[in-house]
Amino acid sequence: MSWLNHRTLVLHPDCESLRDFMLSVPERFDRGEGTVIHKGRNELRKMKYGEQEFVVKSFHRPNLINRFVYGIFRPSKAKRSYVHAGMFLEIGVGTPRPVGYINVRRGGLFDRSYYVTYVSPCPYTYEALFKQKFSYEDEVLSEVGRITGILHNHGYAHKDYGRGNILFLHTEQGVYLEVVDLNRLAVGPLDMKAGCKNLERLPATPHMHRVLAEAYAKERGLDPEACYRLMVAYRSTQPGKIDGLY
Repeated sequence: MSWLNHRTLVLHPDCESLRDFMLSVPERFDRGEGTVIHKGRNELRKMKYGEQEFVVKSFHRPNLINRFVYGIFRPSKAKRSYVHAGMFLEIGVGTPRPVGYINVRRGGLFDRSYYVTYVSPCPYTYEALFKQKFSYEDEVLSEVGRITGILHNHGYAHKDYGRGNILFLHTEQGVYLEVVDLNRLAVGPLDMKAGCKNLERLPATPHMHRVLAEAYAKERGLDPEACYRLMVAYRSTQPGKIDGLY
């Protein structure tokens, strides 16, 4: 393969046996293999290889200017997702186990990138809290607050921290969370205001905000009442609320 039509593959050290699968991902996507999980600007598909299932995220082809930029001056979105997943796992924040990523160049220009993970064990997203009743809802909210506090203590702010990007599972040991869609991450110190603002896209009733604020404040050593007021205030600026409660 020439430099005009080139692929860059990075595999997690534990996933060398999946090299052939990873190299075949672009062709598998082109022929429509797998089950579509989400299709929008980017596309997610669940694919099976051998006896294992994986989630493959194909990032959309960037505009002409960015086709020059990506892969030379800026890392691809797939690479950022992979790197950020490693950062999260290193500090004890769950995310689907990364397999690797592949960048594709065609005609000398960046074309597409693909990020691959194992399938998450978590069956629910944060949004499910508004669609069905969970006896352990407060446990979920407390864990969201705690995990967010850990991220912020390390200077990590997920830039798309919305209801569809926090997954959860209830186990005998308690609630387990995974955070997804990691390509957009701000890195740098977060004070109380910046940290609480980062939660503004999560809908919540007053009680839910109270639970989130208490767990978040405890993890960061902050005043829970001050965090609660800030979370409510920042959320109030967002569209899509129901009767002013969310």
